[in-house]
Amino acid sequence: MLEPRRLSEATLAAHDDAHPIPDNFGANLFRVDPGFDPLLDLYLPRDLANHLRPHLDRLGALAGGRLDELARTADLNPPELSVRTRSGRDLQRIVKHPAYVELERTAYSDYGLAALSHRGGVLGWPDPMPGAAKYALTYLFVQAEFGLCCPVSMTDSLTRTLRRFGDPQLVSRFLPALTSLDFDQMLQGAMFMTEQGAGSDVGATATRAWQDEDGNWRLEGDKWFCSNPDAGLAMVLARPEGAQPGTRGLTLFLLPRELDDGTPNHFRILRLKDKLGTRSMASGEIRLEGAIAYPVGDLGRGFVQMTDMINNSRLSNGVRAAGLMRRALTEALFVARNREAFGRKLIDLPLMRRQLAKMMVWTEQARSFVFQTAEALRRADAGDEEGRRLARILTPLVKFRACRDARKVTGDAMEVRGGCGYIEEWGDARLVRDAHLGSIWEGTSNIVALDVMRAIRKEDTLNALERHVERQLREAELPAALQQRFESTWAKARELATEAAKAPGESLARQAASGLYHLVSATSMAWEARRADGDGAGRRLLLAQL
Repeated sequence: MLEPRRLSEATLAAHDDAHPIPDNFGANLFRVDPGFDPLLDLYLPRDLANHLRPHLDRLGALAGGRLDELARTADLNPPELSVRTRSGRDLQRIVKHPAYVELERTAYSDYGLAALSHRGGVLGWPDPMPGAAKYALTYLFVQAEFGLCCPVSMTDSLTRTLRRFGDPQLVSRFLPALTSLDFDQMLQGAMFMTEQGAGSDVGATATRAWQDEDGNWRLEGDKWFCSNPDAGLAMVLARPEGAQPGTRGLTLFLLPRELDDGTPNHFRILRLKDKLGTRSMASGEIRLEGAIAYPVGDLGRGFVQMTDMINNSRLSNGVRAAGLMRRALTEALFVARNREAFGRKLIDLPLMRRQLAKMMVWTEQARSFVFQTAEALRRADAGDEEGRRLARILTPLVKFRACRDARKVTGDAMEVRGGCGYIEEWGDARLVRDAHLGSIWEGTSNIVALDVMRAIRKEDTLNALERHVERQLREAELPAALQQRFESTWAKARELATEAAKAPGESLARQAASGLYHLVSATSMAWEARRADGDGAGRRLLLAQL
């Protein structure tokens, strides 16, 4: 019998050390992002920014290590639906992998991502935090786990919508559980809106609502795409009996998973979706079978109220896209700095530097746009009409463009890693799969681009945007030639947007929305460069020009 030839120790050592693949696991994703920290003082009160820095540093370490490990495990072990016990009793239970549950505890309890905008006491801060704080933390968390950020965002958005439009008794009944930091006691939120015949066309909603003999509102119908379907509470659009067709006949309802006596409400999860991405997080189909629900606000105003929740989710989509792009860019930069080809580091090759520069521009502009939108929303919530108009147009703009750019940036990062990037052992493939969903939920790119045009046409948002751009350019104090270049570009972007909003066709909507996004983000980055401390100011101004 032939025995295998033994390799010498020297040969084995040579094989081990020949060309190790650069692995960035364990990096602190807060510390390796030089442009992030300086923005905190621009968009947050100084004392809050300083308070958050240690928490962001800790989350950055977790996101680059333990959370990344959990996210990969959860992606490989998606949730399963169990509809019956072995004895035949209805169960309707979604079984989640322990890795996903640990991610949930980190997001909801340790960092209070769904609660920190609605209550004090989160992360040791006595008051509710502004949106910019929430998005700064989410921006880091999503670099490890994208799917869970959907339920977190929906819980936050549901809480906001309930507080704005709900009956005070309804709010006081459910708000404590929605904002609890006790993972075992809290209620998660969801949004059940899409139907087979009513996706983007919300006015075609067929789910029926009626009052029974006891005065309870009941819902009947099928909801086709429901993320986080086992949430404790969900916002649902339905049409009361006798209501007019279209969106004006819809009412918003709050649907509890369990009734007051602890028994399950009258709806079933029919199945879970087998998705390309966000595989860690359950999405399913719901059948409402006379489910008890509570009206939120006035009957017939449901679409307007749900729009508030959708817009909040759209902004969350923007920060998730920015986070995905940053993680992809971080990985690509690490590979380029540590991988050699043709006797040179990849980052020293001209085409590679160009590719990385484009990825960096798209990533940085998305993050700046998110913080600008969060500030506009803060002003709007404080009753500032100019802030409301600004938030109205910035929100669909960031959803439209940042989510599309995320698909490109994550794909390019996969290419930078080469063949290894195509292997599921590395995180690149998961980033690519997850990134594609951003351009689908809460409105496809076409729908959102048309919403930008609607905001211009009906709500005088373009004039508000122009005043915003002019103020930022004035405060940026740019050199005369660069100032003139920005002003000329804005004039062209405004002209195209005005034409697109008035045109009977839709052919210019996407081009016009992209033009506004690029100009506004470039202006914001120039404004940030003027105010940022440290060596990053010149870098941001250069990126703004690119």
